[in-house]
Amino acid sequence: MAEQEEKVVNKNKRHRKEKPWDTDDIDHWKIDEFKPEDNKGGAFTEESSFATLFPKYREKYLREVWSAVTKALASHGIDCTLDLIHGSMSVRTTRKTYDPYIILKARDMIKLLARGVAIGQAVKILDDGVACDIIKIGNIVRNKERFVKRRQRIIGPDGSTLKAIELLTQCYVLVQGNTVSVMGPYKGLKEVRRIVLDCMKNIHPIYRIKELMIKRELAKDPQLANESWDRFLPKFRRRHLKTSEKTAKKNERLQEKNEARQAAGLEPLQTEKPAKKTYTPFPPAQQPRKVDLQLESGEYFLGKSEKEAREARRRKEKQEEVAAENRAKRAEAFVAPAEAAAPTVEEKRKRKREKEQDAEGVALGETKKKKKKYKKLEADE
Repeated sequence: MAEQEEKVVNKNKRHRKEKPWDTDDIDHWKIDEFKPEDNKGGAFTEESSFATLFPKYREKYLREVWSAVTKALASHGIDCTLDLIHGSMSVRTTRKTYDPYIILKARDMIKLLARGVAIGQAVKILDDGVACDIIKIGNIVRNKERFVKRRQRIIGPDGSTLKAIELLTQCYVLVQGNTVSVMGPYKGLKEVRRIVLDCMKNIHPIYRIKELMIKRELAKDPQLANESWDRFLPKFRRRHLKTSEKTAKKNERLQEKNEARQAAGLEPLQTEKPAKKTYTPFPPAQQPRKVDLQLESGEYFLGKSEKEAREARRRKEKQEEVAAENRAKRAEAFVAPAEAAAPTVEEKRKRKREKEQDAEGVALGETKKKKKKYKKLEADE
């Protein structure tokens, strides 16, 4: 008899035992609902509470929906308070609270309400499968105009970009002021945060949206589950133009503008080239010091009070000049545009006579041409 071959077992799995109750149909990632009977310890020994401030413009809405907020939190044993004097909302646990994590969910709920999320959407945060993230975008871009443009880029034309982000990430996104409020699964929150921060760093959301669409299609193929998807994903690189390429592009734009102006009957734009400076091997003349300038003007010998009075006079003159310029600019808006005066009765009659004379002249010229033509034909015959 041949000896039975012993199975080679990895030393790490030597002491592992079979688990007949652990079948493939069990979802190990599923989060079961937390019920009152799951809390074996009973009531909490200490009270936990959180508070958040809300802006003045949200006060009216919060007063209207606070009864619905109280009702939603009371079902989980959470007590809430709306303080209109200090402009704050607070939540705290009670003796009826059985879920230890629900206080953090209630905290997220009042945060979302303060950031402009509607009550119908904010209540969904109390579910176990929903999380939230408030992304701060106010301090990424310093320039106000640039910040507004990039924030609008997240929303897109008629909210199309925002809708695409919501569909691909299964999240709710609200852009409000200096923050972006997001609600949804943890994986979606991570993607939305990446898209928003990249957008504020001048990377258009369309690139990330395209990447997410490709990933969604690849996830449908079971053969690619254990493979790298890098070869399928697009690689977007920022291309730095050379100085000559920038100049060529600038000249093309200028040419297009001139063609458009020419078609409209306007004079073309002309770029003035700066005059070349003559090269001299010698250094420029030394600039006079501040003391030298004061000695020339006589300011050096003035007293402290005289210097201050002189400075105040100069400052006042400058302020008056600036004020006069601002007044002139404001007055330009009220200057009536030049309008063509309506023609008088005599001018209308004169124009009518000129038209009639022109029409008679044209008719006379045509008859003369016809006569010449007939004469020529007769001569040929």
